[in-house]
Amino acid sequence: MTAASQTPQDPLSALLADKGYLLTDGATGTTLFNMGLSSGDAPELWNTDHPDRITALYQGAVDAGSDLFLTNSFGGNASRLKLHDAQDRVAELNRAAAEIGREVADRADRTVIVAGSMGPTGEIMAPMGPLTHEIAVEMFHEQAEGLKAGGADVLWVETISAPEEYAAAAEAAKLADMPWAGTMSFDTAGRTMMGVTSADMVRNVEKLAHGPVAFGANCGVGASDLLRTVLGFTAAGPERPVIAKGNAGIPKYVDGHIHYDGTPELMAEYALLARASGASIIGGCCGTTVEHLRHMRAALDSNPLRARPSLEEIATALGGFSSTDDGTGEGSGPTRTRARPARRRRA
Repeated sequence: MTAASQTPQDPLSALLADKGYLLTDGATGTTLFNMGLSSGDAPELWNTDHPDRITALYQGAVDAGSDLFLTNSFGGNASRLKLHDAQDRVAELNRAAAEIGREVADRADRTVIVAGSMGPTGEIMAPMGPLTHEIAVEMFHEQAEGLKAGGADVLWVETISAPEEYAAAAEAAKLADMPWAGTMSFDTAGRTMMGVTSADMVRNVEKLAHGPVAFGANCGVGASDLLRTVLGFTAAGPERPVIAKGNAGIPKYVDGHIHYDGTPELMAEYALLARASGASIIGGCCGTTVEHLRHMRAALDSNPLRARPSLEEIATALGGFSSTDDGTGEGSGPTRTRARPARRRRA
């Protein structure tokens, strides 16, 4: 049995084996802001203050065709909740996030996975910063136990930049005896903020004692850049399923708010290109609404698997890349400024 198949019975792996590819959810933050969340407020507090709105968040993804959704617990660790004087409510808020998700998933007429979201601590790992491995593991473990108690099927570590923090989350998942999936954010010329490349991530994942059942990339700059990273993952020949959860276009500041310029049609094209690039768990991140998800679901279900795309094909369909550096030193194809007209034609 390979390292990638040590936990073949976990719900996520079982559903993926049955369906071949999965559609995840979209943007938690974007949706909650549209519901009235104020900038600077902790979304996790809504798990107890406004459970009806969190139910609507999850139900929207299910109704749009998502096979799994992430719980409203991205910032649910003690370090982030301390900013809101809620560091003593980690177990409560994470359990509530998962309990609401469990109720929504169990009402569905098909299998839907509840993925317990765990974002970064917001601290810098030692030796560059004050966060030690032991403290990071403790924080992630506390959060993981809350999500497990609430009924999450799998833990979902996301938007990580440092390999040390990714490893701490892996150890915490092992302590909680939970399967997990984990993505990093590649937003600096094909690298994470801490310098990790797509090839680095593949190597690091295989070294973990309790590896993820799936790994990949989320957020970052835009859909084109994320798919460039996915191509980097799959070129390394990983045995584990690859996740692609890209933003809905590029953020723009309009009338005091951040808006993403990716249309539902563009995200449908992104979904097809993500699958062709080798991703089997596909969804959206910032700016991705239920309307985007509906178009992605329809596109994936009504189109056959395409041939692996070139970087030029990705840039033409989705817009150019944010940099000419893909993190490997081999170049990346057209830059965003050169390919931008193609995006405008699709909008």
